[in-house]
Amino acid sequence: MAKHTADRVKAGELELKEKVVAINRVTKTTKGGRTFSFSALVVVGDENGVVGHGLGKAKEVQEAIAKGIDDAKKNLIRIPVMHGTIPHDQDAKEGAAKVLIKPAAKGTGVIAGGTMRAVLESAGIKDVLAKSLGSANPHNVVKATFNALMQLREPAQVAKTRSVSLKKVFNG
Repeated sequence: MAKHTADRVKAGELELKEKVVAINRVTKTTKGGRTFSFSALVVVGDENGVVGHGLGKAKEVQEAIAKGIDDAKKNLIRIPVMHGTIPHDQDAKEGAAKVLIKPAAKGTGVIAGGTMRAVLESAGIKDVLAKSLGSANPHNVVKATFNALMQLREPAQVAKTRSVSLKKVFNG
């Protein structure tokens, strides 16, 4: 399966909404006792085809979330959203996490687990069928979902690549 790099986007001119996917308390044992810190996995998106994810680590939860948001704004990508859904089926893998996303009819809603749901809703996808297979590790599920979204191609782009009409892409 060929890797497809999606368009990178600058965060400055966008109205982004943040969603915290996972917060993890991490303990480090030192000679003075235990030191606690937090890691936060955050997804940001404009709900119009732009989405990003980031990881923040800090001694306080709020600080970790803020760092995660900053990291997510540095990793924004644009994905093709057509009539509130995706153009075609796509699957992807990251580590032991495997995800499968399929376009759905208008009014279906986002049928997906919590981790994938956050990514798909932030991207602005309204109707989609999604399944997370294998590992449920939120970090790998988010990365696998991003891999799948980055591999999506617009029908016009496919038609141009194959040198056929747009009608033939849909009916062919």
